[in-house]
Amino acid sequence: MGGGPVLDLAGVSRTYPGAVPVEALKSVTFSVEPGEMVAVVGPSGSGKSTLLGLLGCLDVPTAGRLLVAGRDAGRMSDGERSRLRREFMGFVFQQFHLVPYLTARQNVETALLYRGLSKAERGRRALDALERVGLTARAHHRPSFLSGGEQQRVAIARAIVSSPQVVLADEPTGNLDSQNAAMVLDILESVSRNGTAVVLVTHDMDIAARASRRITMLDGSITSDVRAAATA
Repeated sequence: MGGGPVLDLAGVSRTYPGAVPVEALKSVTFSVEPGEMVAVVGPSGSGKSTLLGLLGCLDVPTAGRLLVAGRDAGRMSDGERSRLRREFMGFVFQQFHLVPYLTARQNVETALLYRGLSKAERGRRALDALERVGLTARAHHRPSFLSGGEQQRVAIARAIVSSPQVVLADEPTGNLDSQNAAMVLDILESVSRNGTAVVLVTHDMDIAARASRRITMLDGSITSDVRAAATA
């Protein structure tokens, strides 16, 4: 991909049909540049989850244009969007979604399946990703032998092992104590400093304050979009 934003929304709306249609997003416009760490905040029902689903190509806009990696996601087939997710994005969730019978390394490797890599290469890349999150020594442990913080760090390693251009995180610290939450935020900040855009949804304003940019939503609209002041 060339220069320019990695995510670009112009007048994006999403309406869910029904007896009473629900307009979950209303003409949302913003873009995300490489290396930005963006926190999306707002009360329940404000449209955060709908927005994240669109950014992750899990859904398409009802109106407006959504460019992902310069490509119009709204005009793609399901298969094309699936391929774009696999090649371009990493995902981190509040629930860790680790496979219980696989080791940490094997869980990370699952993001590299169907990429034409040898087993040895998948293992090497998985160990590199675990090293980035400080878990080399836990590579051969299954999730039941890992703390909640360690499991979330494995999930982040899985999200970044394919060198995505965007990491989307949905309440990534929601199940963690403050110490582990801070560690996870340190890792996500490091990911963004290396040039990957990070978009995270959170209810925690202390977490949002760590981001370089904060987008606030209410009733499907963006009410503020604030970048942190540059430091000397």
